Amino acid sequence: MGLKNYNPTHTKAWQKLTDHFSEINNVHLKHLFGNDKNRKEKFSISVGDFEFDFSKNRITEQTLAYLIDLSNEVDLKSAIDAYFSGEKINVTEQRAVLHTALRNQSKENIVVDGVNILPEISETLAKMESFSEKVISGNWKGYTNKKITDIVNIGIGGSDLGPDMVVEALAYYKNHLNTHFVSNIDGDHTQEILKKLNPETTLFIIVSKTFTTQETLTNATTIKKWFLQTAKESDISKHFVAVSTNLTAVQNFGISKNNIFPMWDWVGGRFSLWSAVGLSINLAIGFKNFKNLLVGAYEMDMHFKNTPFTENAPVISSLIGIWYTNFFNTETEVILPYTQYLTKLAPYLQQAIMESNGKSVDRNGHKIDYQTGNIIWGSTGTNAQHAFMQLLHQGTKLIPADFIGFKESLCGNEEHHAKLMANFYAQTQALAEGKTIEEAHLDLKIQGNFENLENLLPYKVFDGNKPSTTILIKKLTPKNLGCLIAYYEHKIFVQGIIWNIYSYDQFGVELGKELAQKIYKKV
Repeated sequence: MGLKNYNPTHTKAWQKLTDHFSEINNVHLKHLFGNDKNRKEKFSISVGDFEFDFSKNRITEQTLAYLIDLSNEVDLKSAIDAYFSGEKINVTEQRAVLHTALRNQSKENIVVDGVNILPEISETLAKMESFSEKVISGNWKGYTNKKITDIVNIGIGGSDLGPDMVVEALAYYKNHLNTHFVSNIDGDHTQEILKKLNPETTLFIIVSKTFTTQETLTNATTIKKWFLQTAKESDISKHFVAVSTNLTAVQNFGISKNNIFPMWDWVGGRFSLWSAVGLSINLAIGFKNFKNLLVGAYEMDMHFKNTPFTENAPVISSLIGIWYTNFFNTETEVILPYTQYLTKLAPYLQQAIMESNGKSVDRNGHKIDYQTGNIIWGSTGTNAQHAFMQLLHQGTKLIPADFIGFKESLCGNEEHHAKLMANFYAQTQALAEGKTIEEAHLDLKIQGNFENLENLLPYKVFDGNKPSTTILIKKLTPKNLGCLIAYYEHKIFVQGIIWNIYSYDQFGVELGKELAQKIYKKV
């Protein structure tokens, strides 16, 4: 079947959207809400513990109708079927894209190159469960017969950002093990981590598909030398494990064959936390919680795969993103989780989105003459309000925002949570409504500021009409986190399909690495 190739700007729907944009470009959100008391209900979608509210976006029902026409015209449904069935939609590397298979909870076969891959996934999960239980329980002993107290994940990119983000996000569910992440080739980073460790009680996980990644192998070799200052070569088997496809290189490093967990070509690094790459997650929160992470992702997978586009949260989100990027010419998108646990979500999504859809050549091999991808950035609320939100409110740039909030706090401090969520709702309202010159004038008079009233007035006006999507979740659980991550994964996929690009290669990463090797050899 393959993916249909086209130029999206040549579709009938794109032309309709272009005309439609000129009609509603200057329509204010206050006007849209004022004309429709049921607007919030019309533009909201519920999925499990999630409520997606798209009503504060600069769209009408007609906008969505045209956008859905666009998705149909580019045959998005067939592309979704190809995505889930294991077709090699990563054409440039001749690979399937099956991170969804890693969390599959059904009994249906998923075949790659004539082989059902589900048994191998199940076998790997069983091995991860057994291994993590041994370490967490203390049955796995180090070379001096002491229990493991610290876990160090050595990887970079997808072998670091995903696990690191999830472990931080689910810190509330962590066990007694201390978890650390070494990624940067900067030796200072490695040394600062080693300062905190006892070689007798530390387990190292080296994560590298090819076992050739310069940063990971350099850090792993440095750490191995540090370890051997007090231990013997034969002790490596008790303190080092690997996630890789290169069995020979791993064993040459000194790691026992029994301590190697597999990776597969049909899983891209930035979508691999669901696999053995998530071993550090398993060790940090236990296999039961890891399994719930997979279940949550699977539930979003099924929603995305089976729900009509008009009620499909990832599809609607993706289409609204296209609307802003290609018609409003926005270039950035801000992620604002209102929980400190998700402090690493924005950096994780930066890689997932920007490495995937930062492309300028289409699936026909032609140079693209329209915008693709977005610059992703963000921070946690309310920190963001005291940092960059000024630019969103009164700056000259239009920046769509995702506000992610939770109905319940984990630690149960109701006063703190009430104040947090008051800010959450206030920010979305302020961005949408703004403040008119009349409202600003009245506020200044009420404050008794009569002398400088006219001078201050221009600075107190907020244009509003700044778009945002509200994602309200019942509680931050492993299952709901899995659901949230999968939501963004599918958004990446849909936008890549519409932009007619290959989202699952990353050749742009390679040039700098190649030049670095040449420069290093000259030094």
